[in-house]
Amino acid sequence: MSVTVLGSGTWGTALTILLANKGTDVILWSKIESEIRALETDRKNIKNLPGAVLPDSVKLTTDLEYAAKSSNPEIIVFAVASPYVRETAKIAAPFIKDGQVIVNVAKGIESGTLDTLSDILNEEIPNADIAVLSGPSHAEEVSRLIPTTVVVAAKTRETAKLLQDAFMTQTFRVYTSSDIIGVELGGSIKNVIALAAGMSDGLGFGDNTKAALMTRGIAEISRLGVKMGAQIETLCGLSGIGDLFVTATSHHSRNWNAGYLIGQGKTAQEAMDEVKQVVEGVYCAKAANALAKQYNVEMPIVEQVYAILFEGKAVKEAVTDLFMRERTDEHSAVAWTK
Repeated sequence: MSVTVLGSGTWGTALTILLANKGTDVILWSKIESEIRALETDRKNIKNLPGAVLPDSVKLTTDLEYAAKSSNPEIIVFAVASPYVRETAKIAAPFIKDGQVIVNVAKGIESGTLDTLSDILNEEIPNADIAVLSGPSHAEEVSRLIPTTVVVAAKTRETAKLLQDAFMTQTFRVYTSSDIIGVELGGSIKNVIALAAGMSDGLGFGDNTKAALMTRGIAEISRLGVKMGAQIETLCGLSGIGDLFVTATSHHSRNWNAGYLIGQGKTAQEAMDEVKQVVEGVYCAKAANALAKQYNVEMPIVEQVYAILFEGKAVKEAVTDLFMRERTDEHSAVAWTK
């Protein structure tokens, strides 16, 4: 099998290593020439992937036409960060053959249009077969072949099975799903809740607080997801609860790290500058807050994170406002008998 990976960031490189170690012919593309040159120079000391080794079999290129067309890949992996998916899709579109299987592995929602990343790919490359892959999967661990489990969602079972077979290894288990919107929303909005979890730790709060944030956070994600057509089972699975757990509790998480710095008093921009990677939750907070209003869904944690990031609200004030909201039942669907 031949696979092209677009995007040589940590996640794209980690998946390239996974596929190459399986014996797959992989081309790794980046628009940024310095990233490709760094990988060509040293395949054993990869930025942000300590201990990982990029196999010699991987071809590296900055030529998008070669990567997407000339090599005739069976699968194209879109691994560029969410803010750059539309731009990359536009320039790749002329080189994409009809029916090309494309699997997006980035997580996010476009703030201006409120499109999911699969929406963007379907708009910009309408002749392709678009799927998504998500789940609790730190790139640092996947690159070192540490056991990981994800879910791939596609329009047809045939495409889902193709991708399952392509990515499945002894250390990377892949489940299939038909719920594309559920997989995308879980993987995207959990980053906002992970920011909140990092803020909680930055303030010096404990496990109780983080457990509350995560539990009520998945409730918010589920309310919005169901309104948008997702299945509750998906949001309670790997791309929902699973991904939220790993992102909100691990120091590997750029979202948790950015939140931690904000909790300690830094601005959102200062936190992103220090993390030195794209912090998807910052971008997604704006989109998630807008979606909550559009679908008339109550998402108080998302609302408070938005206020901290974009309205200058103090983190401690946001915590107080969350706790002093109107009293309510935990689950409105659980009825009283008396």
